[in-house]
Amino acid sequence: MKHWGYAGLVALLTMAGFSAEAKEMSRRLGVGFANEYSINLPSVAAVYYPASNYAVTGALGIDTQSNNSSFAVQGGMRKILFTEDNMNFHMGGILSLISQSITGTTNSGFEIGALVGGEFFLPGLENLGLSFDTGVGVTNVSSVRFRTLGNSFLTAGMIFYF
Repeated sequence: MKHWGYAGLVALLTMAGFSAEAKEMSRRLGVGFANEYSINLPSVAAVYYPASNYAVTGALGIDTQSNNSSFAVQGGMRKILFTEDNMNFHMGGILSLISQSITGTTNSGFEIGALVGGEFFLPGLENLGLSFDTGVGVTNVSSVRFRTLGNSFLTAGMIFYF
């Protein structure tokens, strides 16, 4: 028998027909990572659902590299619009405070964004959420910049819910 690799295993598990629904999210805390800033700064992220369809989000990123340090903190809100099997679709907003120092010059400011997206739960791993989102944002770090946003689960986040 040939070695299928991870892609084959995932395809096999998906086609096996596990019956799983997106989890009830009220009073659940999730911890993981995100990287949704205009600068590349992976962050520790948390999501808390005080009610079944509203969440408070946050992230903190720190890099103390000599002559290239960065700091960012982010807070946001999320509302689940509707659910599918293994997926919740949401909308929300984020506000980030950013400071970046490159060779002695420090630029600080804020970012604000309006997002729509989803969180996918793999069958059999319903506590692991893979997020993606898109939207628009304004960045004010050294200059004002309007931008569109688009984040896959590699940057929008991977959260484990307790």
